[in-house]
Amino acid sequence: MDEVIQVTQWLSSITPRKKAKLFFFTTHADAPSPMVGSNDVDTHEETQLPLATTVALHNFKNIDEFLKKKVNTSSCYNVIENEITKTDYEYLRFYSACKYLDVVPPFLDLEKISAIQNKFEMTDEERDYRLLLDSADLVLEKVCDSLKPAGVSQMWTALRKDRNLIRGVKTIDIIGFFVDPNPTGIKECLFFFIVRFLQKAGKINRVNTNRLERLIAQCDESSSCEEGKTIDFIIDSLRFYPTELYPFGFCLIMCVIEGRDGAMQEIEKTMEISRHLGMITHTEKNPTKETIELVKKELMKPKYQFYSSFTCWFMSHGDSNSMVLADGETIEREWFLTSFPDISTFQLKPKVFFMVSCRGANKFSLKGDEFEGQSATCDYYDIGSALIRNRMLDITDSVRDISYVQPMMDTLVAYSTILDHLSGRANTHGSIYVDRACVLMSENISRGRSLTEILEHLSQDLHEILQETMDEDRIVYKQACHYDSFFRKTLKLPYTRHPKEDVHSAPQ
Repeated sequence: MDEVIQVTQWLSSITPRKKAKLFFFTTHADAPSPMVGSNDVDTHEETQLPLATTVALHNFKNIDEFLKKKVNTSSCYNVIENEITKTDYEYLRFYSACKYLDVVPPFLDLEKISAIQNKFEMTDEERDYRLLLDSADLVLEKVCDSLKPAGVSQMWTALRKDRNLIRGVKTIDIIGFFVDPNPTGIKECLFFFIVRFLQKAGKINRVNTNRLERLIAQCDESSSCEEGKTIDFIIDSLRFYPTELYPFGFCLIMCVIEGRDGAMQEIEKTMEISRHLGMITHTEKNPTKETIELVKKELMKPKYQFYSSFTCWFMSHGDSNSMVLADGETIEREWFLTSFPDISTFQLKPKVFFMVSCRGANKFSLKGDEFEGQSATCDYYDIGSALIRNRMLDITDSVRDISYVQPMMDTLVAYSTILDHLSGRANTHGSIYVDRACVLMSENISRGRSLTEILEHLSQDLHEILQETMDEDRIVYKQACHYDSFFRKTLKLPYTRHPKEDVHSAPQ
């Protein structure tokens, strides 16, 4: 069959709502740059004009033309070995969006997908199409689905009133002031236009969504929300880090085994909970400084920008300032913690570090006969599974900026113990902190709990456990853990486990 006919038939089979979403997912606002084959041409017209004309004319002609062009580009594209180009990203993005919306063109060359994935050095686990979807866009899709056409229209009216923001923007004038968003797919086009406009204007990104939240807050709840949804519910959904679908993130496990009883148990537990949470995991046993540098270099590869979060477990001996590596050398804990968050592939994404090591020799000792012989480090330990606002300082948009970000932002560091104190271990099961953390995370999947809620529960749980030193003094003591957070949003555990789906992967 002629390819033009195939494309026409494919487009006619897609609903207007799905066309709007496909356009949105395909024109991702944070496309990687610079790269081979890219240029500095402003893509404002490409990403916003088709949406604007569709809303103004109630006609999907320009979006259809865009999608036709996307298919033709994909069809004519020859994959260049070793060199990652802008078209590679676009091809993967288009394929994953089609797969997610269940509108994959029957004539799309999936062998090219596999060839591009080879260039990114993707493992079998990483070839799941869901990794290629942008979680922030998926959250925005859900926000759109929660709003009625009237709600999006009210957002548009509120945006049009901000004359400083919209002055001189031609696509704004194309749509006009009053909009009828009721025809199928027009609500989606208008909402996605608002989102992409705010992103291009530097007002929102995957972390900073205050400007969009303020537009939604001006909507009338009775007429703007779909059944079962509220304005508060919709705004709250924007206040979590976007970690939709599989995988939940990338997990790096570093564990020094030499001289640490139960270290293999620590690795098994952290691997199990990370996979249970839907993370793709990599383990480094007995790391050295050279290992750490190689891992940092690996994490800078382009494929890691597809991940939604980064988690690192580092388990070793240590003191107040440093950690002991497998070869006996030490590294400064501060150096380790400040070098990873600055990796560009994980900027604006949550980064969690579990630092499991002693930070000194002090202990919170318990005196008295009643504590003798009671300790979790013994093998008896059982492993369990508006008026006020008006009086406040008025912070205007002119003094807000989301472009420059301190490297440590969006990072959380969880310590197994407080400064200058021991971090306890069970004789055969390794770190008690690791065990309790894994148990509590496992128990709280599907409960909608945030990571910080679980860490607070962990602090309570761990501090109830009596531990005993393994030297001849056999001192009974308690351990206190804590965390330092630079988070700007809440990181929730997934409601359900999202295992890899082989049926959705491109052919190998």
